Amino acid sequence: MLNYNSPTEIRRAVEQLGLRLQKRWGQNFLVNQGARRQIVSFIDPGPEETIWEIGPGLGTLTAALLPEVRSLLAFEIDRGLIRFLKETFADRKNLQVVEGDVLKTWRSHYSQTDPPDKIVGNLPYSSASALIGTLAENRVCAKRLVFTVQRELAQRMNAVPGNKNYSSFSVLCQVVYRISQPMQLKPGSFYPRPEVHSSVVLLEPNPEVSRIPQWRFFLRCLRTLFRSRRKTMRNNLLAGALIPPAGVEQLDRLFEELGIEPGIRSERLSPQELLRFSRRLHSELEDI
Repeated sequence: MLNYNSPTEIRRAVEQLGLRLQKRWGQNFLVNQGARRQIVSFIDPGPEETIWEIGPGLGTLTAALLPEVRSLLAFEIDRGLIRFLKETFADRKNLQVVEGDVLKTWRSHYSQTDPPDKIVGNLPYSSASALIGTLAENRVCAKRLVFTVQRELAQRMNAVPGNKNYSSFSVLCQVVYRISQPMQLKPGSFYPRPEVHSSVVLLEPNPEVSRIPQWRFFLRCLRTLFRSRRKTMRNNLLAGALIPPAGVEQLDRLFEELGIEPGIRSERLSPQELLRFSRRLHSELEDI
């Protein structure tokens, strides 16, 4: 099994491979061996499962997972690391290395092969929110998703109404997934050492999410409701062109029926309240 458990070992491996770490790709390798073991336990791999690993890096987590699963797709963007992974695991027939930006490649693999049972990854800080948001918008409901992310992003995902971190992203994540943070990681757990703390987030699908009707309308409504934090729900809806001129009266009646003050801001409502509002709004607009 590959073991890179210190900055010195990572630095030596990177130099021997002739790699140049790219800051824009957020290449911070996890050197905390105990944390890696914990992450494997959180993902709980099974012998008949297909797992996606996003950002395998030098393959330390890959090596731990491969003997435990039926197949593993490793999404990697760095050409040097791709070459290293293919050479290192050449004898492992249950590994497929997917080359390129995962934001551009995941869809084709999701539609052409069996959906992953579980997804794991040490996500780049620069693209973690975009990736998690994309998976949530498309209701990618693997049995379990375990991601290492910047602590501030984890706080945004878990934020409650009225909190400064509460946003449309918070609502989306909480509607699609049940979220927990089983582990916190200090900067020293990584090489190169980042300037921020990190969190491991564990996502499990909400049982009802696949049956939510008018999903695309809900996403559009959610973006409109949070388009400007300074504006009220009503003003955001009107400014966002979601409500036709003929629908203003129905909108005001809907606020009254649901007991929502028209002057309230969206950040004061819970994810379930916003979901319920979206459903009723869609029904009202259908009658116009």
